[in-house]
Amino acid sequence: MTPPMTFWTARGDGLEVRVRATPKGGRDALDGVVTLSDGRDVLKIRVRAVAEDGAATQAVMKVLAQACGVAPARVRLLSGATARLKTFHVEGDVDALVTALTARSS
Repeated sequence: MTPPMTFWTARGDGLEVRVRATPKGGRDALDGVVTLSDGRDVLKIRVRAVAEDGAATQAVMKVLAQACGVAPARVRLLSGATARLKTFHVEGDVDALVTALTARSS
């Protein structure tokens, strides 16, 4: 049996979510979960925005917030400002966030 993909880590006040961003992806959407070569699972998010002046990161934050059912202000970047691999913190009820994300990332 394959273990479930876990691209998030529960924190006291929300989730830490690992993302692989694809700027200039033609649309703003979740693209599922993938396992990287190092074994880490990440949520793939593509956005129309270009990777310039933080526009793509802001767009990724909005897509992630929408997927979690929270306001964009409740999502903040923890690491990866200029990288494709990013880590975000999503503030909110852990169980509700996990339910929303797993339903939308399948």
